[in-house]
Amino acid sequence: MGRVYNFSAGPAVLPEEVLKEAAAEMLDYNGSGMSVMEMSHRSKVFDDIIKTAEQDLRDLMNIPDNYKVLFLQGGASQQFAMIPMNLMKNKKAAYIVTGQWAKKAYQEAQKYGDAVKVASSEDKTFSYIPDCSDLDIPEDADYVYICENNTIYGTKFKELPNTKGKTLVADVSSCFLSEPVDVTKYGVIYGGVQKNVGPAGMVIVIIREDLITEDVLPGTPTMLKYKTHSDADSLYNTPPCYNIYICGKVFKWLKKLGGLEKMKEINEKKAKILYDFLDESELFKGTVVPKDRSLMNVPFVTGNEELDAKFVKEAKAAGFENLKGHRTVGGMRASIYNAMPIEGVEKLVEFMRKFEQENKA
Repeated sequence: MGRVYNFSAGPAVLPEEVLKEAAAEMLDYNGSGMSVMEMSHRSKVFDDIIKTAEQDLRDLMNIPDNYKVLFLQGGASQQFAMIPMNLMKNKKAAYIVTGQWAKKAYQEAQKYGDAVKVASSEDKTFSYIPDCSDLDIPEDADYVYICENNTIYGTKFKELPNTKGKTLVADVSSCFLSEPVDVTKYGVIYGGVQKNVGPAGMVIVIIREDLITEDVLPGTPTMLKYKTHSDADSLYNTPPCYNIYICGKVFKWLKKLGGLEKMKEINEKKAKILYDFLDESELFKGTVVPKDRSLMNVPFVTGNEELDAKFVKEAKAAGFENLKGHRTVGGMRASIYNAMPIEGVEKLVEFMRKFEQENKA
């Protein structure tokens, strides 16, 4: 069997050429006589890998010099605690809840201080992004938190909230490197890499230097202080070496492609193919308010659970994997990350069209 079209929300599809390169270097990286999986994180060879990866990411995102790039373990979910531990100086923060992961971050923050929910779209199953132009943000809030692209529900902030001068913290796990971003608008941008950048097991945190201090909540573990990792250039303990190596290759792939402007163009084109079909289809319906649609995650339903299940089963048999929606919402979801080739989306739409013909009431 050849490669399938993998629409998984994460761990997700990676660029084929990156996988091939990694395969070719598996036993002997760059004449070192060993795999990157085996080498010391203190070695000169690995030092080059991590430094090049960081520089390429800085180039891609135009990360200013007063921001640190940290390669950490624990995935995005560990940041739900790390953020309040490190940033809640006044023990207060504003949370905008637009999906499962923003909600989990909000709940976690309540353990460390007063987390205030200033907006939510839970009233309509997170199918839209609330208006965040004039929110009631507490005067003494340490930061305003968002999850910028909601993987499960397929929504995306097209405009950042007006934080009334407060620091913006954003989880960008599922839209990481999918389009250009103005890093200066954020205090912290972070993302688990397993959706759009690399293999599961790592989170990349981009954080403004003035937010990295010793002044953290009492009892914060050494490993959960940004300062620990910042001072040691992500080498305080053994980092997720292989992840850094693969992410580094993905950064090179993106640069070769023409960077994030070009990636956004490709992503818009891919998403349009699928959304246009959903908008004209009599059987399938998109579940998100059109203006808030994500370019990365596209949820859709037939309105009939049995038909949904039949579709997922037949799609799998036809080589389209992982199209079942998240257990909390049901239906289907196609995650069409950077590495999903455009023909994957074209073929999916072709298959959906055929399924619709065969299953019309």
